[in-house]
Amino acid sequence: MKAICLPLLTACAAGALLLSCKEEPNDKAQAHGGAHKDAKTKVLEAGAETLQSEAPLDAIHAHVCGFHFYNGDIKRQVLAHHYCSHLGDEMLQCVIYDSDKADAKLIGIEYIISARLFETLPAEEKKLWHSHVHEVKSGQLIGPRLPELAEKELMKDLIGTYGKTWHTWQVDRGDALPLGIPQLMMGFTADGQADPEIVAARDRGYGISSEKKKQDRADIPSPAIHPAADDWKTGTALQLEAKPVPVAGE
Repeated sequence: MKAICLPLLTACAAGALLLSCKEEPNDKAQAHGGAHKDAKTKVLEAGAETLQSEAPLDAIHAHVCGFHFYNGDIKRQVLAHHYCSHLGDEMLQCVIYDSDKADAKLIGIEYIISARLFETLPAEEKKLWHSHVHEVKSGQLIGPRLPELAEKELMKDLIGTYGKTWHTWQVDRGDALPLGIPQLMMGFTADGQADPEIVAARDRGYGISSEKKKQDRADIPSPAIHPAADDWKTGTALQLEAKPVPVAGE
């Protein structure tokens, strides 16, 4: 079994995860959900940088950018910047932001596993996971600022994997705070599903062409997709809902 390997990727994500000490004007801070930092906060951050370990953050070594949609509503689509680290040879764990800027919002998480591990999941669990074949072959999944050769090798490793993604901040609604309960997200599986405007906007930001990447990746073999993945295609989608439950011990 080929391990999920991310060659030539060293500290790609570090800059996006460091805490900023630049003070923002109050009006701008309000637009970011109250992100203004006072002197006390800056002192605490500086102390943490000096004295505390950031080992889990230091382990992040890959930045990939793609698109997700809300399970059950393919019209609700969002840009997703993944910052990932290995958790074993066949699993990655990623934190997801809405941009690659220092003031990016942390909007979710994704776990990525090999096809072998996906096979071991219970039937109900498989329904929560999505395939990555189309994301890679379409050119929509990219490794920002990576050399083309390194990016292509990365895509060869990711194409056969499966992801489980939860978003905790519904930024597409314009929410200033992370409101509500986590939402299960999915990935595109065919041409014509992604909004061409959000793809074009992302491409302009990096000066790239998803269509050209699609052509360049035509020779990457497409592995068979397990029929239990991408369960939304059956016509019924799973999603979380809040409900009252008895309090334990009462």
